[in-house]
Amino acid sequence: MDTQAVRDYLLGLQRRIIEALEAAELLARGKLFVTDAWVRAPGERLQGDGRTQLVEDGGLLERGGCNFSHVKGPQLPPSATQHRPELAGAPFEAMGVSLVLHPRNPHVPTVHMNVRMFAALPEGKSPVIWFGGGMDLTPYYGVEADVQHFHQTCRDALLPFGPDLYPRFKRWCDDYFFLKHRREARGIGGVFFDDFSELGFERSFAMMRSVGDAFLPAYLPIVERRRDTPYGERERDFQAYRRGRYVEFNLVFDRGTLFGLQSGGRTESILMSMPPVVKWRYDWQPEPGSPEARLYSDFLPVREWAGKA
Repeated sequence: MDTQAVRDYLLGLQRRIIEALEAAELLARGKLFVTDAWVRAPGERLQGDGRTQLVEDGGLLERGGCNFSHVKGPQLPPSATQHRPELAGAPFEAMGVSLVLHPRNPHVPTVHMNVRMFAALPEGKSPVIWFGGGMDLTPYYGVEADVQHFHQTCRDALLPFGPDLYPRFKRWCDDYFFLKHRREARGIGGVFFDDFSELGFERSFAMMRSVGDAFLPAYLPIVERRRDTPYGERERDFQAYRRGRYVEFNLVFDRGTLFGLQSGGRTESILMSMPPVVKWRYDWQPEPGSPEARLYSDFLPVREWAGKA
C-alpha cells in the first residue's frame, strides 16, 4: 500500500485542473484562483493538511473551487461506515480532490468531480482501503451533444477496467444524485462509485486515476461550446432557481459534505460547493413548451446517453 503515490497523484491532478481553469478564466478576462493552504494544529481532532483553491466573481466562473485534503482521525464518522458497520469506530486516513464549478453563463453547466481514498485502520488488523469518486453534470439548458460527450468520456475512462463498470457506476450516479423529497434528479448524472477495492489496490487506484484524468476532457469542450451563448435575466433567474436543488442535495444527502462536517473538517472548504446566487419559489412550474420545461422533460429523467463503445 503506497499512500504517498495516491497523495502525489491527487496534488498533481489539482494542479492540472487549476491551470486549465485559470487559462479558461483569463480568456474571459476573469481572475486567478486564490490558494489557501492549511495545516491542522497539534491537538486538534483531525491531523493533516490541504489546499483550497477558489475563484469568486470571475469572468467564466461565478464561483468555483478545487480542494485537496489529507487528514487522519481517531474514529471514522457514521457517514463513512454506513455500508461498512464492521469498521465503525476505527481510526482512519482519508485524502482526495473535490471540485464544484458554478459558471456565470446559464448555458454552461455546473459540474462536480471528486476522487478520494479512504483507509480504515482497525486495531490489530490489516488496513482496509477503498476508493471513491466520480463526476456529474448539472445543466440548466441542456444540449444533447454535450450530455452525450460527457457520458462517453466517462464510459471510455472506465472501459479498460471492465465493460460492466460504466453501466454500474452510471446507475449508481443516477440513484445517488436524486432528490428523494422532490422525486427529481439533480442533473443528468455521470458516474459515481464508493467503497471500491475489488480490483486490488493497484488496479483500483489506476481506475480512480483514469476517472480523475477524464474530468478536463469531459468538461472543457462543453465550456468552449457554450461560454459565449447569449443570455438574459430570464436564463439567470432559472439558473438561480435550479441552483436551489443543488444546495438541497448537498446539505441533505451528500456523503462528502456530511463526512467533512461530522469529522470536524474545515467548514469553509466543505461548503465551497455552495453557489453564490440561489433562489427558491413556492410550487413554481415552467411554462409548457419552454426551454426551461425541456430540462424536466428531456434531460432530468434517466436516459442512456453514452451509446455503444
